Amino acid sequence: DTHFVEAAKLRGGKSLTLTGQLGDVMKESATAALTCVRSQGLALGLEGDFYRKMDLHLHVPEGSTPKDGPSAGVTMVAALVSILTDTPARADVAMTGEITLSGHVLPVGGIKEKLLAAHRYGIKEVVIPKLNEKAMLEDLPAEIRKEMKIHLAATLDEVLPIVFPALSLKIVPPQPKAPKPPEMRVQ
Repeated sequence: DTHFVEAAKLRGGKSLTLTGQLGDVMKESATAALTCVRSQGLALGLEGDFYRKMDLHLHVPEGSTPKDGPSAGVTMVAALVSILTDTPARADVAMTGEITLSGHVLPVGGIKEKLLAAHRYGIKEVVIPKLNEKAMLEDLPAEIRKEMKIHLAATLDEVLPIVFPALSLKIVPPQPKAPKPPEMRVQ
């Protein structure tokens, strides 16, 4: 299924309201999305203290259908960027992927089902995590891949120009992930 994310900003002071039968994981995604946007505020052309002057509201409509899972982070970032910059997101692009605080786009489960749902809905252009490329190539029928333009994104600075082509962005790409430290053994 496809889901929409709506955003609103109101005069206020530093609150984030989440509605739409969201589970804990999606609530965490929304909070991470806001932190990610706040960390890139100046690059987005926002005042340094923009968050102190407004309340933000994210809503995922679909009636009483419960929604949960770590796949809406990039969509929530896009909704926030749209409302904060007064720039409409492209209505003909769908996206999926979780976002880290530093702006990395993480893979999601069920990529075939998500792409098929977008295709059924008539979406011809989709942004998915680069780390889902193998699953997409293995699972999605070739004829569907030919009918859709699928963008592979590893970082937020790769997602936003696709969704907001008219917006001049100076997003700072995240640093490469640090290698894991060697295991420590106590003897």
